[in-house]
Amino acid sequence: MCALAAYTFYRSLFLLSVLVPLSFIIYPGIRREALRRKRDWKLMLEFKEGIWILSGFLSAGLSVENAFSSAVPELVRLFGEKSMIAQEFEVIVRGIRLNKPVEVLLNDFAARSGNGDIRSFAEVFTIAKRSGGSLKDIIERTGGIIRDKTAVTEEIKNMTAAKRYEQSFMNVLPFLIILYIDITSDGFLDVMYQTLTGRIIMTVCLLLIGISCWFSGRILNICV
Repeated sequence: MCALAAYTFYRSLFLLSVLVPLSFIIYPGIRREALRRKRDWKLMLEFKEGIWILSGFLSAGLSVENAFSSAVPELVRLFGEKSMIAQEFEVIVRGIRLNKPVEVLLNDFAARSGNGDIRSFAEVFTIAKRSGGSLKDIIERTGGIIRDKTAVTEEIKNMTAAKRYEQSFMNVLPFLIILYIDITSDGFLDVMYQTLTGRIIMTVCLLLIGISCWFSGRILNICV
C-alpha cells in the first residue's frame, strides 16, 4: 500500500524508497492490534463453552476444584490440546493441586487474558466464594450473559459483512480511479506531479483517504 501510494500520488522514487521501509515499522503495530482482537474474540468463544461445561459438572454435584479438573478433557476434545482455554484451565488445575485458591488462579487468568468479561467473572466468583454464595447459579448466569453477548456480536458481524466488503472496495477505489485516468489519458495528471500546488493537492487527497479509511473502520468496529 505504501508503494502504491508513492506511485499513485507522487510518482517519486525517493518517496518510494522512504515509504516502503517505513511500512515495515508501521504495519506490525497495525497487524498486532488486529491479531489481538481476533485472539480476544476466540478466547471469549472458548471461555463461553468452558463456563457451560463447568456449570454442568457443578450441577452434577462436583466441587469447584473437581469441576475444573473434569472440564479440561472436555475442552481438549472440543478445541484441541493447544487451545487457549484448555491450556488456561490446565494451569488452574495445576494450581489447585498445589493448594492455591481457585479465586486467586481465576484472577490471575483474568489479568493475563486482558478480557473485561473474564475479569468481571473472576471478581464475581471471588466474592461469591468468600461470602458463601451459590457458585453454580453465578456461573450459569455469567455463562448466559456471555452467550447472549457473543450471539449479539455475531449477529452484528453478519449484518455488517456486506458493508465491510464495500468499505474494502471504497478504500482502494481512489487509487483505481487515478490509475485509470493516467492509463487512458496520458499526461492528463502531469500537472499534479510536476508542480508544488499539484503535490500539495495530492498530499491533501492522500490524507483525506487515510482519514476516511480509519473512520470507516471505526464505524464498523462495533463493540458490545
